[in-house]
Amino acid sequence: MDQVAEGIDPNVLRLEIAILWNHKAWAGLRAAASQGFSQVARPLEALLTILEGCAAYKKPADLKQRVLLEFQQWLKDHPQVSLASLPEEQALPLRLRALELVTERLPGVANPIIDIYQLRLMEPAALTQHVARLKGLSLHCEAAAFSVKMGLQLALDMEDMCIPLLLQDKVTLAESFVYGHPHLELRLVTLLDSWCDPRTTQDFLSGMYPDLVLSQFHINQLTSKVLSKHVFRLIGKFNIDPALCHHSVHMRKKGTLRFLMEKRFKWKDIDQENWCDHTKAIIADDPEMQIYLDALLTNYTSPKHAAHLSKIVRGGPNAQKSCLNATTQEWAVPKHHSDRYYQLPISRDNIHFLGTVEDLQRCRELVFKEGGTVGVDMEWRAGFGCVVPQRVALIQLAVLDQVFIVDMCSADLWQHPSTLDFMTSFLCDTKVRKLGYDLGGDLKYLQTTWSLPEPLKMARVLDLHSVHQEIKRLKVKRTAEKGLSQLVQHVLGKPLDKREQLSYWERRPLHQSQIRYAATDAFCLLEVFSAVGREPSRYGLTPEKLAV
Repeated sequence: MDQVAEGIDPNVLRLEIAILWNHKAWAGLRAAASQGFSQVARPLEALLTILEGCAAYKKPADLKQRVLLEFQQWLKDHPQVSLASLPEEQALPLRLRALELVTERLPGVANPIIDIYQLRLMEPAALTQHVARLKGLSLHCEAAAFSVKMGLQLALDMEDMCIPLLLQDKVTLAESFVYGHPHLELRLVTLLDSWCDPRTTQDFLSGMYPDLVLSQFHINQLTSKVLSKHVFRLIGKFNIDPALCHHSVHMRKKGTLRFLMEKRFKWKDIDQENWCDHTKAIIADDPEMQIYLDALLTNYTSPKHAAHLSKIVRGGPNAQKSCLNATTQEWAVPKHHSDRYYQLPISRDNIHFLGTVEDLQRCRELVFKEGGTVGVDMEWRAGFGCVVPQRVALIQLAVLDQVFIVDMCSADLWQHPSTLDFMTSFLCDTKVRKLGYDLGGDLKYLQTTWSLPEPLKMARVLDLHSVHQEIKRLKVKRTAEKGLSQLVQHVLGKPLDKREQLSYWERRPLHQSQIRYAATDAFCLLEVFSAVGREPSRYGLTPEKLAV
């Protein structure tokens, strides 16, 4: 390469690098860059000249990344080359030129330029002017990405920065812009919620920034259905009170009421009492929801029956009648039920409902028995219309001939430190085998119940869901059952009665049928494990698959 008195011309070096780039001569490019940066008089200025000229060649962004990569490698052997070694009157012009080059979101371009030219040391006014320049060029995503890199969020208008991103379905980038700034997080979520107002149209939203060219795909993402999903996801991520997102909450509640109407009056797979309990939980004391319910009821049933159900849901005089009667239900089941479903082989006297800390401690000896096996299951209210994670309502612990049902709706019990200590000690106990079915889901809800920062740890746990997957590899007879009920049918001959699965588990007192359901789900795990353990080969298993 030719040299001049002050070193080689940066444009000559740029040309040589570009030629090698076009020929994909990577080894030659690296050697030319390393030698060239050593021979130019002012490497930092030469790098800018080369980067500014990359636009004339194929794949300019990729070429910039390659040049910056080679320069960073070269800097490792030349640490004395630094902007900090220059006086401010020389450094500032270089920073301003470098700033002009940060117009792309590619980390391989923006990050090295920011670091090499120490752009974070520039005056905030100069950086925000660059953001304004990018937005003036309709480079809204690039402006937002640069703002996040430079920590400029508090100096910029959130709506002006994020609305163009949301219109282009760049919600993740908008999230990163507000992340870590609670008041900005709240403003973003409430902005999205305001777009879920039925009076807000897609035409209005798409016309907010006329300079944006939105595809039909982008416009389709501006429906309240799509936007509300973002709202609820961000409510959880940013720990925002759902009450501040009126439009999204009402939209979800109305959708849930329509779903419950179908289940009760069309599919008829939920009884009236459970329907009333779930509906009442959704409506609470919200007059708008009560009016909406009344309108729906008139479409599904007679005016008289609609008025009766509305009265029950609103807490009228007959609202508790069926619940009171439930306490007198007989424990025995009719023959047609026992012929069709798996039956709990223990008596009602051996099912213990634990509502106090003292109750819980009395079962410790049996549950923590060394070498013992415990079936573990949990129940929670079906999340119809819920906008916050559900809490566990019951924890069932089944041992050889008894089932203990821990009432997690008892504030004295679930809020007491000894209850958490009991469960964490039990789950981590290496001397007790724990059986569950898809236990990870149960523990996720339990973690939410106690607001634990980390997942609960477990030891010596056998999840029969994985055993079930192995069994299904055999050519077993197909059934309409699913999950644990299907496993019980395959191994024990009859499925579980799942009619109480969607019942209102926070109701007190519980129905006898709910108590039976809860106890059965835990106890059947012991019987499945015992049956499979006696003849593992019959189910396509090895003893190792059952060992914990």
